Order: sequence, then C-alpha cells, then structure tokens
Amino acid sequence: MKLNYDNQGSGQPVVLMHGMFGSLSNLGGVGRALADRYQVIAVDMRNHGESPHSMTMDYPAMAADIVELLDDLAFPQAHLLGHSMGGKVAMQVALNQPDRVASLIAADIAPVTYEPDRHGGVLAGLTALAEARPVSRQQADQLLARHVSEPGVRAFLLKNLRRAEDGRFDLLLYLDGILTNYHETLTLAPTGTPFKGPTLFIKGADSAYIQEKHRAEILRLFPHAQLKVVDNSGHWLHAEKPATFNKIVMDFLAEETGN
Repeated sequence: MKLNYDNQGSGQPVVLMHGMFGSLSNLGGVGRALADRYQVIAVDMRNHGESPHSMTMDYPAMAADIVELLDDLAFPQAHLLGHSMGGKVAMQVALNQPDRVASLIAADIAPVTYEPDRHGGVLAGLTALAEARPVSRQQADQLLARHVSEPGVRAFLLKNLRRAEDGRFDLLLYLDGILTNYHETLTLAPTGTPFKGPTLFIKGADSAYIQEKHRAEILRLFPHAQLKVVDNSGHWLHAEKPATFNKIVMDFLAEETGN
C-alpha cells in the first residue's frame, strides 16, 4: 500500500509513525527538531489521514507498508520511531526485516497484547461523529464529549475532521477498517525473530502501557533495549513533554549516528 507521507530535512532517514486515530502531524514536533540533522519521513498509516483505506489492518500488513515506502524512497535502511500503534508497527518491521532498520524507538508501547477495551469511549465517540456528520466543530466536540471526557483527547480526535462539499464534517479515518480489526488484531503483540539492533523504549511515567511485567518480553525480543522515562507525562508524552521527549530521541539518534 502506498502511504501518504511528508518529507523534510536531509541526512540519514528517520521514519515517524503515529498512533491509532492519529495522522502524520502528530509527531510534528519531534519531526521538526530532527529535520535539522536527518531526512524525516512522517507517514499517515493505512486507514488514517490521507493514506488509502483497507479492511485488512494488522501489524504484518502495516509493517509491509513501511517496507514498501522504504523501497519507493530507495532507502536500504532507516531509523524508525513509532508512538503507540506506530511503535508496534516499527517493532514488527524490525522483527521481520532487521536489515532495513538502523535503530528503533518505541514511544509508550510494549511488544505485548493489550486488553481490547482501552479505547471503548473513543470508538463510540468516533462512531457517533461518523453517523451524525456534524455541521460545526463545536457540535462535533459536544457529540464527542458524551463519550470522551478529556478535552485534550477530544482535541486530538477532532483533528480527523474534514469538511465535505455539503458543508458537514466527515472523518478522515476509515472507521470501518479500524473497527473491524480492533479487537482481533490491533491489540495483539508484534511477533518475529529478536531484533539485535539499537532499541529505545520511551515511557510516560504516568502511563500503564509499559510496565515492569513487560520487561522480560521486551528484552527477549529486543535484547539491546534501553528504557527512558519521561516524568509527569502519560501516553501522549511527545505532546505533554515535547522538549524532554525530543531531547531523548535526539540524544539516542546522535549516539547511533554520530550526528
């Protein structure tokens, strides 16, 4: 699948992969910071943003999308940085095709299967938006607030709205593809041969996505993994503590590239 992407900067390539319900703009802060030293490719994952839609949505398929992008851009290798779902995709690429991955950064996600009820309110809220096709962003926020109480999360989700020709708002997300695969595939762990390359996991201190009980599996699949913790941050650590997050990423890549 040919993913939509944005390309900036020059140097060794770094591919940025957003999380579920996001788009390539979500990691824009770290992308701009990296573009002074690297060629940064931010992608819309399948069924997100401007990328194509598919009823197939699992980690092997999404990893293949990234490898196809590397092929199209003629990159033998790239550094991969993924947040949440994007982090699992990055891991899947590394576990399947380690020769294509110069280094791996996974932001607030572990290589484990998660309970499928973490996004229940979000899925219900997005379904309500898709059905209602609101006439304004204010109406959309009010509809979403019935299911999602946190203003910051609603603001993030509302970035997926696009005004249609009739003046109403539709979702950029291909919600049918996400809903069809959410419980069966998108909560699963990536699988494959352990990746022995440089790996960094970054955890939000207040988030439960990376836990002590995950350490053994992290080290089994990524034996050279490091862990950094961003204090006073949750799952959206790159948005909550951008300066700290960016510095951790920049320091890791500088150590691996000498740049």
